[in-house]
Amino acid sequence: MVTITPAARDYFSSLLEQQPEGTNLRICIHRPGSPTAEVELAYCPAGKESETDEPFDCGRFTLFIEINSLPALQDAMIDFERNAMGGELTIRAPGLKGERPSDDAPLTERVNWVLEARINPMVASHGGLVSLVEITSENDVVLKFGGGCQGCGMIDVTLKNGVETTMKQELPEIRNVVDSTDHSQGENPYYAA
Repeated sequence: MVTITPAARDYFSSLLEQQPEGTNLRICIHRPGSPTAEVELAYCPAGKESETDEPFDCGRFTLFIEINSLPALQDAMIDFERNAMGGELTIRAPGLKGERPSDDAPLTERVNWVLEARINPMVASHGGLVSLVEITSENDVVLKFGGGCQGCGMIDVTLKNGVETTMKQELPEIRNVVDSTDHSQGENPYYAA
């Protein structure tokens, strides 16, 4: 089911020592199986777990797993790696964002999956959103940028170094990635041109 490394177990134990007695942890996946899935890991005060939560004994504490999140957490691993800034908690869950379309799925479906699973989470931190306009007969992918990306002074860098690079790595049959956005109409660009 879920693997919690010894480093993560020690990290959580040290955090829980600073909380009221009986506090444990609870994990919940919002929109499991979709490209926009998000993990919520929070303190769970004594008696505040849901009746349908699945308890997972971690030795020094219990991790309560929201029942609808169980399939997305199949074979998940929670780890903590120390670094110069203190450390980084990572949760790797292969089923979190659902199944990647098969290689023989229509290109439109595969492009939309890459946009939702890889590109939009990257540009969302700047309030951006990228959507598919069309795929030409030459396998050129035409995109529209919105939100903080529309009118952004760094859009060429984002397009070439971020979006196009990721698209071509994920889908090598793509020839070019083209921006069809009218950037002069941007109302709230992240970086003003």
